[in-house]
Amino acid sequence: MRLCGVVQVCLLAALMAAAWSGGRVQVTLAQTQSSEGVPLRKQTAPGKDVGPAENRTTVGLLAGTPQCTESAIAQDIATTLASGQESGPHGEVALRVLPIVGNGGIRNLSDVLTLAGADLAIAPVVLADRLRDSRAFGDIRDKLVYVTPLYVEEFHLLARPEIASLADLAGKSVNLGEADSAGAVLGREVLNRLDVKINELNLGPEAALDQLRKGQIAAALLVSGQPVSVLAHDLRIDGVHFLSIPYAQALQQDYVPTTLQHQDYPDIIAAGAHVDTVAVESALFAYNWPARSDRFQLLQLFVQTLFSRFGEFLGDAHHPKWREVNLAAQLKGWQQFRPAERWVQREITLRGAFGRFLDQKAIGNTPDREGLFREFLQWRDRNQRR
Repeated sequence: MRLCGVVQVCLLAALMAAAWSGGRVQVTLAQTQSSEGVPLRKQTAPGKDVGPAENRTTVGLLAGTPQCTESAIAQDIATTLASGQESGPHGEVALRVLPIVGNGGIRNLSDVLTLAGADLAIAPVVLADRLRDSRAFGDIRDKLVYVTPLYVEEFHLLARPEIASLADLAGKSVNLGEADSAGAVLGREVLNRLDVKINELNLGPEAALDQLRKGQIAAALLVSGQPVSVLAHDLRIDGVHFLSIPYAQALQQDYVPTTLQHQDYPDIIAAGAHVDTVAVESALFAYNWPARSDRFQLLQLFVQTLFSRFGEFLGDAHHPKWREVNLAAQLKGWQQFRPAERWVQREITLRGAFGRFLDQKAIGNTPDREGLFREFLQWRDRNQRR
């Protein structure tokens, strides 16, 4: 049942009163492997320059290769936040997000720690955990923080027709992705834990798919959020299919079980079928600039803009992975960027007050509940800017 306009106005006004009262430097890593297969060497905590003055309104966001979902997510952020801003007399804006091509893995995190102009990175949480625990960059707990957990990145293991199972990959050439990427590091780990010994290659996605098409390699791995556009449309490799990756006990500490679906990959997975695989959680990490510095304030503006406009990312025009994002979720073992933490706490407080208000009015779980809450937030933001 839809609320009438008069009731909505009353609810918004009452809740508004309640709310106001409450108030690229390349880092060379040693080739020796850690116990988890991540190439690391110990060194002191890195320094980081603020970069040129002309970047004072630009936030650099490291993602994955252009073919991966993480790059699409970064582009979603850049294009959406670029719209709706007031510009200065010469067209300048207060906030610009610049997507930067990365490898989606260790290098994304090391670049955020060292590279001027790289403020944010999308990366698997397990790699950040290992980088922190290894102390390869010293104690990074106060240097690397998270803005928000994101979504899971699925393992897509694409194989030629003659490969029926993981066991058939033994001794074969398999591409895991570029060196130090999430696919290379984590793919190697998963196969080792499952006792599958391969001849590892480290090619980019396009080169790997070309070699798979020509029969020069047996399989190729891509770790990225489904659907991955390069696999979902016009793949054109006859007989290619996804291999199932079992959720064995050896994987259960660091990975989660999931499936690849027909609706995401209709040319690879038959109707009504799915493929079991594993996935890792990803997050949006940030460099923890000193409080009250210009870069800190710019990231604070980024967080406020991204979070307040989050509803815009949930529509069909954006990647489906946005619907997995929960801004209120927490990342165990990491501190959250303070402006993001404060925003989430305010949101929780507002939602609690909003729910209690509706309960007092005996409105209950109306279908308009979420829409009305978003409408209230937009109305509040408009009035606060006046």
